[in-house]
Amino acid sequence: MDFGAVFVATCLATAIATLIMGLSANYPIALAPGMGQNAFFAYGIVLGMGHNWQTALGAVFISGLLFILISLLPIREKIINSIPTSLKIGITAGIGFFLVIISLKGSNIIISQEATLLTLGDLTSIPALLIIGGFIVITGLTARRIKGAVIIGILLATFIGWLTGITEFKGVVSLPPSMAPIFLQMDVSSALNSSMITIILTLLLVDVFDTTGTLIGVGKQANLLDKDGRLTRLRNALLADSSATAIGAVLGTSSTTSYIESAAGVQAGGRTGLTSVATALLFVLCLIFAPLAQTIPAFATGATLLFVGSLMAQSLKELNWDDITESAPAMITALMMPLSYSIANGLGIGFICYVGIKIISGKANQCSLMLYLIAMIFLLKFLFL
Repeated sequence: MDFGAVFVATCLATAIATLIMGLSANYPIALAPGMGQNAFFAYGIVLGMGHNWQTALGAVFISGLLFILISLLPIREKIINSIPTSLKIGITAGIGFFLVIISLKGSNIIISQEATLLTLGDLTSIPALLIIGGFIVITGLTARRIKGAVIIGILLATFIGWLTGITEFKGVVSLPPSMAPIFLQMDVSSALNSSMITIILTLLLVDVFDTTGTLIGVGKQANLLDKDGRLTRLRNALLADSSATAIGAVLGTSSTTSYIESAAGVQAGGRTGLTSVATALLFVLCLIFAPLAQTIPAFATGATLLFVGSLMAQSLKELNWDDITESAPAMITALMMPLSYSIANGLGIGFICYVGIKIISGKANQCSLMLYLIAMIFLLKFLFL
């Protein structure tokens, strides 16, 4: 796919979806094409299975329409509201751990190793030193209640990167490329082939449960849950998120979903849709200020993810540690998200473990019918998809 066109489509899909979320649901949550979905789109559907990208976009579009249908019906709302409080706590902590592993992996502080799976990387490299240094600065300034601690940390790490020569200043403004090569290029008719059913279902399941985990995790951090532990204005948020996938496919991107990095904005004080509106406008500006945006290195933003992940892990203190049938599934959920590199997979294993533990411990009546249904769906997904 044309790089320039995909860049523009990504910015526009992000801006439109995030604006809808801010205006309709009043949530401080940004949406963009998901990185996991990007990988499945490119390496799974296209390179792995041999479908062209137009057909892959068609599959994304169809999954988006199904997603909207589920969100219009009470099904998805019931799914989210049926999640036990302990699993919601585990989801929040798991997203925090996920942010930490993304940060450490991206800076090569943690690297893969065949014998131990993960091991310590090169801590003497400048990016590693800057991400740890940025994390220390952000955390220290936050402890002193200094406003803008996250931005200060990012700018400081970027400036040092310039001085050391590992970050290249790429300019300030440029004209955005044409989106014509990918706009409205999805091939829906080819995507309706029977061979695409599994792909569409996979896209749908990942989108549904990735978003579920993100809305709960970030929503809990932003105090958007009511006294019964349910998300307020949930229906509007679900419709905003589900419509984003279909909009993204029309523009030429993979599934657009709620982003766990929204937790960084919440930590900085974002509590309403105004945060999302501002984020959307900034992504529109990115079309013009792309060189400046590309100048900010990954290790600078990585320090922020490390900090926010540490904050979200604090939710574990709210677990009822005296009830092993509640705490154990929550911990499995939290750990499996970063280890499987998927919010949806972590959530699925958490559901299965929760229901299984409750049955064996003689507390089957504590699980709702919806919980049993979700656990069964995930079990079938892991076995056959």
